[in-house]
Amino acid sequence: MRPDTPAENVDHTAEAARLERTAGLYPEDTEALLLRAAAHLELSGDRPAATALYDRLLSDAAALDDPHLVRALKASNLWEYDHEAEARAIIDGIRLSAPRDPAPWVIVAESLEAHDELEAAAETYTEAARLLLTDGAEPPHATHPVLYGRHRVRRMLGLEHDDWDTLADTLHHAPVSLDELHDPKRVWSLGSDNPAELEAEISRLRAELGAYREQLSRPFPVAVLHWPAGELTELLAAYPDLTTEYPSHEEHLATIESSLRELSASGTPNLGIVTGTVPSYEAFAASESSSPSDTTLLPQYATTLAARGRAEGWPPERGETCWCGTGPRYGECHGASR
Repeated sequence: MRPDTPAENVDHTAEAARLERTAGLYPEDTEALLLRAAAHLELSGDRPAATALYDRLLSDAAALDDPHLVRALKASNLWEYDHEAEARAIIDGIRLSAPRDPAPWVIVAESLEAHDELEAAAETYTEAARLLLTDGAEPPHATHPVLYGRHRVRRMLGLEHDDWDTLADTLHHAPVSLDELHDPKRVWSLGSDNPAELEAEISRLRAELGAYREQLSRPFPVAVLHWPAGELTELLAAYPDLTTEYPSHEEHLATIESSLRELSASGTPNLGIVTGTVPSYEAFAASESSSPSDTTLLPQYATTLAARGRAEGWPPERGETCWCGTGPRYGECHGASR
């Protein structure tokens, strides 16, 4: 699917089939590609086929990067086509296993919310917040949906703000506040005869739509290629012609940061970093009928990795570890001068 293809023009069944074929070509990316394929099948209305893909992944759960995420997606999908009992059992299992990734928590809580299980959804969000948020530390960006979802459900339940609701308000930077976005009375304004109420609601909806469009403007980032020290040493030993591209690992890391800052300053949105490996790069070069020593392959390889879901967003959120993989936080490492 082209990055600029309007969502309404996507043939979801065909796109799912294409992603399944791609997964066959790149076994190391099977999980990411089949999850995207399952999402297209859900959008096409073929929920049993989506469940089959989730089951295919879970047949070797030990090989998955995030089996809890796959189970959460399966549960959400099952509930949408009248397999409530099985979905609830999976959701209960995820909550008991207490994953450290926010995504499964958000998916199961949203599934509960979508089926009017508001109290259970609020409890699920709160369990996730207790597990994932450390007192005194700034919440990682990945945990923000937990706080936003919890705020929304508690607002629908008519509960008073607590410290985590206040924190969610602080983290939210859209033109319309969370309290407005999550106001249960908003649904009534759509049926109002008062032009002022309708105009206010249209403004809120435009703000929400703008935020969603910004998030979905690209299916994958503009990515810069990163070689860990060991991989770069192996790459240059096998293909010494690439030494002109990579004089040293330290210079390579500095070039990545400077390139991304230049792209950011030029207004390029949605930037990321992909990490290369020598076997993967060699396989890519073979698929292009070219030599790995060809420097023109390097940006193509980076784009291919990004398209396969391998990109990590740049810059890291404040407090997160640096993209270079050496251990320090980004602000204390390559982001020190930002």
